[in-house]
Amino acid sequence: MPPAPETVPAATGAEAKAGGAGAAGTGAEGTRPRSGTPRPRLHRPEFRAATAAALLTTVLFCLATRLARAHPFGPMTRNVVDLGQQYLPYHTYWRAFLRGETHGDALLDWNTGFGSNFLGDIGTYLSSPFSLLVVFFPADRVELALYAVTTLKIAAAGAAMALLLLRLRPGPWPVAAVLGTAYALSGWTLDHGSTVPMWLDGLVALPLLCLAGEWARTGRRPVLGPLVVALAWTANFYTAYMATLGAAVVLAVRLLTAGEPATARQRLAGAARAVRSVLIGVGLAAPLVAVVFLATRAADPTPETVFAPAAPADVLARLLPATASVATPALFVGTSALALALTLPFHRAVAPRVRAGWTAAAVLVALSLQWEPTHLLWHAGASPNGIPYRQSFVLCGLLLIGAWFSAAAGVPRPAALLAAGGLLGALAWAARGSADIDRWTFPAFGAAALLALAAALAALTAARSRPRAARLLTALTLVLLVAAQAGEAVVTGERAEEQRRNEVAWSPRTGPWHEAVARETARADAWPRYRTEPGEVPGGNDALLVGGQGADHYSSLTADVTSRTLTGLGFGHYAKGRHPVTLDNPVTDALFSIGTRVRSKPTEPVRRDAPPRAAVTATTVPVPPLVTVRPAPRPTGRPGDSAFVRQERLLGAPVYELPAPRRAGHVLTARCPAGSDVWFWAPEYRGTAALAGEDPVAFGGGPPAVSAAMGALGAVPASGEVRIELSPEAGPKLPRQPVGCLVRARLDAAVERLTATGATRVRATGHTVTAELPRGSTGVAVLAVPRVPGWSCAAGDADLRPARTYDGLVAVPLDGRADTVRCSFRPPGLRLGAAVGAVALLALVATGAPRRRRARA
Repeated sequence: MPPAPETVPAATGAEAKAGGAGAAGTGAEGTRPRSGTPRPRLHRPEFRAATAAALLTTVLFCLATRLARAHPFGPMTRNVVDLGQQYLPYHTYWRAFLRGETHGDALLDWNTGFGSNFLGDIGTYLSSPFSLLVVFFPADRVELALYAVTTLKIAAAGAAMALLLLRLRPGPWPVAAVLGTAYALSGWTLDHGSTVPMWLDGLVALPLLCLAGEWARTGRRPVLGPLVVALAWTANFYTAYMATLGAAVVLAVRLLTAGEPATARQRLAGAARAVRSVLIGVGLAAPLVAVVFLATRAADPTPETVFAPAAPADVLARLLPATASVATPALFVGTSALALALTLPFHRAVAPRVRAGWTAAAVLVALSLQWEPTHLLWHAGASPNGIPYRQSFVLCGLLLIGAWFSAAAGVPRPAALLAAGGLLGALAWAARGSADIDRWTFPAFGAAALLALAAALAALTAARSRPRAARLLTALTLVLLVAAQAGEAVVTGERAEEQRRNEVAWSPRTGPWHEAVARETARADAWPRYRTEPGEVPGGNDALLVGGQGADHYSSLTADVTSRTLTGLGFGHYAKGRHPVTLDNPVTDALFSIGTRVRSKPTEPVRRDAPPRAAVTATTVPVPPLVTVRPAPRPTGRPGDSAFVRQERLLGAPVYELPAPRRAGHVLTARCPAGSDVWFWAPEYRGTAALAGEDPVAFGGGPPAVSAAMGALGAVPASGEVRIELSPEAGPKLPRQPVGCLVRARLDAAVERLTATGATRVRATGHTVTAELPRGSTGVAVLAVPRVPGWSCAAGDADLRPARTYDGLVAVPLDGRADTVRCSFRPPGLRLGAAVGAVALLALVATGAPRRRRARA
């Protein structure tokens, strides 16, 4: 760090005595000239620090990607887990939506889940302002667009933190830039945030919300503060909630340690202004937040997760470079930055109250990560599936704020440096046995520690040198700090990328396979006359990637109704039900009006280092329209609870022969009509099943996370004998009716009947469907869409009312007098959120009006 006197200089002495408030919230001391005209904005330390942090962050993040040979700087895919299965498909669809190329609108997505709540998905995945940038990239470069969005978010976080540090206390702006970069490229970012881009908005939000807290504390910017809160909660309310809690901790420390405001009453007034800003800001974001909240309540529930705190050695290990794990808190901020933070308790140039306040805040937040009640508080009352320490970026921020207060006060005395070095060495020694330690951890740590030691010696020498030598040593100090931080960040980012690629599920890069399916799907698209199912392509959310209207839908908000309905009909699912996948079955194609099905098979091995290619075909068959008419009362179906029986019940006709198979070891035998199609249904079965004379078919059941879809095994031979050989990976768990033989003639007759009595014309807009029916239709009109919350329907000219349900699908009663039905979708919570938003807007105007009048006066 640049040299500074052992005691606080006269310009900031008041801050040191009062606890560090001299420049709080204003940036007046140490960041602006004290007399004359103000500096141009481009020459202000805040702008310099923010710009330098953003540029350094961008260079280092891209360099780590290059060293990992990952796209776009190498051939290897970055599409691991949800990055390839959710964020890439959603951004692909978002680009098409912004360009007006989708059938749905902002309320409803017709492409996935046979019709899903798109506004909820916008609020969950796409509402960040950065996501709008995808519209400027070509359709075949969305991967690049997503990488650019990710990089810009990380860079913005570094810039925002650098700006915050200089607002909290004046000091050398290059150090603020380095610490801002340390925050942006923390272990949380490199291990988690870089592959979950929506969480990065919380990383950006934390320093911005802390700035809003400073404005509230000092009575400044009463309108901008709530707008910052609203922006943060709109961009991603999940991590914004965590960032808001973190900003509350920072504000509490500032209220207790800063010299201004000086009285308890003034401190309470500052806290009240902060609460007001949060309430107004969250209210402004309510139109989106309310929709997401209610959609979460209607989503397919995930199994409860019991929080298990990480072992102390593992927690300490995550403070070191090149460590990665989804089960422990990612706390790496760089050895030099961590060393600075550890000097704070011993830095006598910093006021005791400030030292105690920031040290206590960091310790208490660290403990809160490990205690279940506070763990639940951080995660809004629900322990998450997957990564349990999603809030650890807040602790990273607190560590760097502590490092800044130590650095800005000048070079710590040798005793403080020795104490911090001892703590750092003890930390590394205690973490040596952790499973999270990588082969690069201690080499990177040792190199960074040596550079940090050299920087400290240079800074101590500069403080006692003549001006010219002091300037040179100060520059050397900064170079050493940047080298230490940059080297560790790059190594940590490269190792995290490689470990993810080798240890978790991945999807190949988009390329010729996806493009060929997209072309064929677009050619065959006949919506809303019937659906075009794009089939399976590498990744997930297939229809978001390549178009069409399919069942595949992977979202945190996948409705429970959708998941249960499709799984009950024989569709498979992943992610404990939140990722239903397509089912290539003629009965379900008829049920959901899938007239064209695109099928594709790879023509070469699917690899991590190259986009795959595939042979693509499309088949079109007659299917009933999107709206059909069923009799009332319903005819009595055959008994049973298998997927075959549920399909027949929804279709209204028996189309399967359901034999009672005999089982001898791993062989099932039965009799079925010659020429019928043998289907095997066993959601929990994992292994292969093979009809005699046919190739084995793989089934990947693994409850509760994975349910296997039913699969076709082949045609029944002329003898009528069905023999199925099972090769299970574990003891096979089969349902009571695992085998069904589909008789195509019966299905064709059912399709003809539903077509004859169904809608004669169907029109669909962004979130509405209107169907013309044969005159005198009675019974129930069924729209082939899952009855998720938000659907309202009416027959004829009647008012829209909440839709009925018909075995999980949208239904409208018919009395013979109406020859049209119409249905419309409005996400639950939209009206409530709009009302709250309007009230919040009025409150914002009322808050800013007095200040505006005073300004005019």
